[in-house]
Amino acid sequence: MTPGHPIRVLVVDDSPTTRLLITSILQSDPGFEVVGEAVNGAEAIEQAIALRPDLITMDVQMPVVDGLEATKEIMREAPTPIVIVTASALPSDVSLALSAMQAGALTVLSKPSDPKSPDFDWQRIQLLSMARAMAAVMVVRRAGAGDRGTKRLGGPRANAGPIRLVAIGTSTGGPAALHRILLDLGRDLAVPVVVVQHMAHGFMNGLADWLRANVGLKVSLAADGEPLVNGTVYLAPDDAHLGVTADNHVKLFRGPAVGGFRPAADYLFDSCGRAFGGSLLAVILTGMGQDGVEGLRTVKSTGGLVLAQDEATSVVFGMAQQAINAGVVDETLPLYRIGRRICEIVDAEAEGH
Repeated sequence: MTPGHPIRVLVVDDSPTTRLLITSILQSDPGFEVVGEAVNGAEAIEQAIALRPDLITMDVQMPVVDGLEATKEIMREAPTPIVIVTASALPSDVSLALSAMQAGALTVLSKPSDPKSPDFDWQRIQLLSMARAMAAVMVVRRAGAGDRGTKRLGGPRANAGPIRLVAIGTSTGGPAALHRILLDLGRDLAVPVVVVQHMAHGFMNGLADWLRANVGLKVSLAADGEPLVNGTVYLAPDDAHLGVTADNHVKLFRGPAVGGFRPAADYLFDSCGRAFGGSLLAVILTGMGQDGVEGLRTVKSTGGLVLAQDEATSVVFGMAQQAINAGVVDETLPLYRIGRRICEIVDAEAEGH
């Protein structure tokens, strides 16, 4: 992407109506230029190589080659920021979209509805803002950039106790990061895990299904009042803040958005910090913005431990960077070390008390 020039976009979708809609939205902003359209994954691969766009919007269910296989090939042959745009939250479509994100796509958005819909203006703004942000992501990283290891930033914790809960907050790039971490945690994790993942509306059920099918832990959408069980991962559902109680139960809150988000990592960390204090291990991962920072202040003030994903392995180094800058992080680690580090801390502190 050349500074001062429009963001060059390749639009990929087998529906002429959807291609026209996405193209019209992008071209309504002088900051974008649609340089090509493709009706299937095979054409997408060819045009990505030939046109070298700054950004690709990619459908998932297409003839000839689907969005997942197209994403894999493009990331091999012509690495480009890819945003998955799908009309359906059906399990098959969500699974393809999430697998495409694991293969290198950056995020998933719902296809805009009819321009006469009351939601259209908001969807248009969301598509443009996300496209602008994702076009700036560097999808090719320096070799070995993730090999710097753990960096310890914090000192001894006050009120430290054995870890009884892990809380994770993430946004852009989060599904693939969660997949890697949960794989590394294994089936025998001796604590529950609560997660806030910013996601397009309607996709959280699919995320839970996708993770459950690919990792050893039990994964489910959190339900209000249910007990927290060791070795189980609880994802915040659509439109509800995820919190916990001191007696090990889930507490959902459908109040106002916090910092523009519902669910919000700020709410999660604040609730977990107040309920578990020095028995909490909080983890902040890849994502745009600064959601989580204020909640992590509570975690630190109540004696909890905070890990953050490092810059080299983050898709977007926003949330974690803001937390580091705020002085509320104890250790930064590359993604591939976070799961093992969680296990080390949980096991070590359990043995030490």
